[in-house]
Amino acid sequence: MTESILRALSMAFAMGWEILWPLILGFTLSAVVQAVVSHREMARLLPDDRPRSIATALALGAASSSCSYAAVALARALFRKGANFTAAMAFEMASTNLVAELSIIMLAFLGWELTLAEFVGAPIMVGLLVLLFRRFLSRELLEEAKTQADKGIAGRMEGHAEMDMSVTEGTLWQRMTSEKGLTAISHYFVMDWAAVWLDIVGGLLIAGALAAWVPPDFWQSFFLVDHPLVAKLWGPIVGPLVAVVSFVCSVGNIPLAAVLWNGGISFGGVIAFIFADLIILPILNIYRKYYGLKMAGFLFVTFYAAMAGAALVVELIFGVLGLVPAQRNARVAEASIKWDYTTWLNIAFVILAGLLVWRFLKTGGPAMLRMMNRSAATGHSH
Repeated sequence: MTESILRALSMAFAMGWEILWPLILGFTLSAVVQAVVSHREMARLLPDDRPRSIATALALGAASSSCSYAAVALARALFRKGANFTAAMAFEMASTNLVAELSIIMLAFLGWELTLAEFVGAPIMVGLLVLLFRRFLSRELLEEAKTQADKGIAGRMEGHAEMDMSVTEGTLWQRMTSEKGLTAISHYFVMDWAAVWLDIVGGLLIAGALAAWVPPDFWQSFFLVDHPLVAKLWGPIVGPLVAVVSFVCSVGNIPLAAVLWNGGISFGGVIAFIFADLIILPILNIYRKYYGLKMAGFLFVTFYAAMAGAALVVELIFGVLGLVPAQRNARVAEASIKWDYTTWLNIAFVILAGLLVWRFLKTGGPAMLRMMNRSAATGHSH
């Protein structure tokens, strides 16, 4: 028993070591973008569900934090300030599927083909969601959701979602290198880490346990590997369901995606699993608080359909183009530290992270960190 636990922990550590520098790089890039892109005008830029507004929502989402909880909270804030609900949901999807850190971690774990599939599939998923909303979202349900949203019931990461330290004056370089800009970058960097570290650690531990304890025969049977055609249809259907019960969201689900890919899930199934971080059980409960039970159920059904549908489309497109990898070689390895490029890059980026944390500590960051799970309106009352 002890040996099997140590093996699982060893594999979790190995995966964490492999993605340490990509994680730091991804969160640094995300922090830089957030520091120079203001949230102030977001609601004004999302007035309807026309293609221009949806494209804007995708761009704004890609420029925001990858934390699923912060994305959900910010989407509600935009909706309450006048943004179109469909556009707000498109923003939410982009926040967790088109951000820089996700692509970097996917490249490290899954390779360029699945990374490309994610970024091709995300806009398709949003497009399907828009069509579903136009067809099935009633005015009555939307009004009920707006009434519930205006109650301002707290979810999770409210303060993080409301935080806007962006610098809007000067050239892009001047914004990034100014005292205010550097401080904003350091704050966003630490806040994003604080928002998702539990998901990252949880994802690594679950992935390590599954890789160490679940035999390959189980995965091959579960994902219908012996029936290739059926498996292509089954993967996008079952992928989101696995995500729902895994409780892991944001970039934390990529290690588990690697285990599932090596285990035999279809190409589209991996993509559907990664898409589904916005319908895990804790977030479904937040939808219930934010918009009411009926809208939470509506979001689950429509999100699920859009995620599975987009994944299936991606499976077909990449299959026709011959871009589905023949070998399943996602990086799920035993623990080992060698003096190779990974170690040197980890050292360099840990130094960078240390500098950002130091600036965060010197510029009032800890006080702001304590506000992350409280809204700006209530934070000072505690």
